[in-house]
Amino acid sequence: MSKLSLLPPDDLPPVEVTKEDGMLHLELERSTGRCFYQACDRITRILLSNCQWYLTTNGPTLILVIDCPDIVSYWHIVSNIAPLGNKLERFTSNAKIRVYPPMGKGMPFEIGVNEISAYRDWL
Repeated sequence: MSKLSLLPPDDLPPVEVTKEDGMLHLELERSTGRCFYQACDRITRILLSNCQWYLTTNGPTLILVIDCPDIVSYWHIVSNIAPLGNKLERFTSNAKIRVYPPMGKGMPFEIGVNEISAYRDWL
C-alpha cells in the first residue's frame, strides 16, 4: 500500500499537471537556486559564475547541474564538491550534483550529497 492511498483526496497530487503547476515548479527551482547561491561562500560563487548551472528536481531528488566551459573550470568544480554538497544538503539530504565537462572531454561526474564523505576519503 502506498503512502498516497492513505491521503484524503484534497491532499493527493493532481491527475493532470496544468500550465500554472509547471510555472510554480519552475519558480520554486529558481528560488531554491537563488537561496543556494546566496548560501555559498565567495570562492564557490566565483567557481559557479564561471559555469552555467541550475537546480532542478527529478521526482523527490534535487539536482545541482553544472556545465563547465573548460577543463580547468571542471577540475575546480570537482575539487570543490564537498563545499557544494554541504550547501546543497541544507535544502535536502536527497540531492545530487552532476558536473558536465566540456564537450568531448569525458562523461559527466555525478554524486549524491550522502556519498560525499566517502568521495572525500577516496581522494
